[in-house]
Amino acid sequence: MTHSAYLFRRLGFAWLLLASIPGLLLLTQNQLFPLIDLHSHLARTLYWITMTGTAPYGVATVLFVLAIAYRLMPKALFMSLFLAISLSQVISLSVSHTLKSYFKEPRPNLVFLAKQALPTNEQLSLDAFYQLDKQGRSKTISTALDGLKVTEPEMKLDSRIHQHWENEIGYSFPSGHTIFAVTLVLTASYYLLLAGLPSVALVLLGWGFLMGLSRMLLGMHWPQDVLFSTFLAAFISSLSVFLVSKIRPLTQALVNEPER
Repeated sequence: MTHSAYLFRRLGFAWLLLASIPGLLLLTQNQLFPLIDLHSHLARTLYWITMTGTAPYGVATVLFVLAIAYRLMPKALFMSLFLAISLSQVISLSVSHTLKSYFKEPRPNLVFLAKQALPTNEQLSLDAFYQLDKQGRSKTISTALDGLKVTEPEMKLDSRIHQHWENEIGYSFPSGHTIFAVTLVLTASYYLLLAGLPSVALVLLGWGFLMGLSRMLLGMHWPQDVLFSTFLAAFISSLSVFLVSKIRPLTQALVNEPER
């Protein structure tokens, strides 16, 4: 087996792992929300994981990955990684916003709140909700959650998750967090594996896997959102790596790499 074939096989296994849970959930017609106690330590841990892909913290995540790569890999590989990550993130952000506006799919937490028998003045209508501006949507979710405390007192939300629900008031499909994370994982891992740094790629893979789980468990996305986003991220990552390889061929760059 050639080095390239071995590399792409490992990336393929990584992608299959990232797609496994949402794929299985979709095949079995199940979902992960509401499954866990959203006031638990587990929920708070998942919240902090999901925040690593939330603006502006997502920028810090990318910079952290770049800093690690700069420290550990040859400069030629780092420059290609930097270009590929930059290109892939610009594409993923643009595609995510465009598709959300087109499909207009409500989030699982909103569908859940709309189905609850809340007091009349605290009921949430999905059609009316998406006619409101950003401030109106946040206020509507806050009001519905106040009503939920009365009708479902056993279902409690951590204050940070409560605020996250109020902030994440856009559409569900696709998952921007998943596209961001999986694109970053696959793009960075390609160059990390080339540099002989599989352990760093493995840590990134674990983070990307948990990102998808966090979005479903916290009620922000359906399994199909995460699964499609994983497919889309693989395409964006492959395209970015391909385009960068045409602009900056790795063989020539590595030959010209000065000794450190």
